[in-house]
Amino acid sequence: VQLQASGGGSVQAGGSLQLSCRTSGVNSRITAVSWHHQAPGKERELVARIAGDGMATYGDSVMGRFSISRDYARNTVRLQMNSLKPEDTGVYYCHTTRAGTEFWGRGTQVTVSS
Repeated sequence: VQLQASGGGSVQAGGSLQLSCRTSGVNSRITAVSWHHQAPGKERELVARIAGDGMATYGDSVMGRFSISRDYARNTVRLQMNSLKPEDTGVYYCHTTRAGTEFWGRGTQVTVSS
């Protein structure tokens, strides 16, 4: 299983970014993928999760601002981040599991300036 995250960068508050996580070695139709945010000096927390059937759930801090989707043809999960805030700064990781084992992507940095 491999997870390749991309799309991070630097934006001003109120701006938008889109992250992508390309998966390999998992069946996209039955495997959930999630994005997690780790702010500097803090623990990693769940941002959004999308199930194999496309059902999405979100953390309270991003509800209404972020949207997660998946492209089955490209084995890619995307995280559209709008109305970004300085507190969204940090490293974003994509995550999945297979047969009880957790897999993490390398992480992509997002920096939001005020």
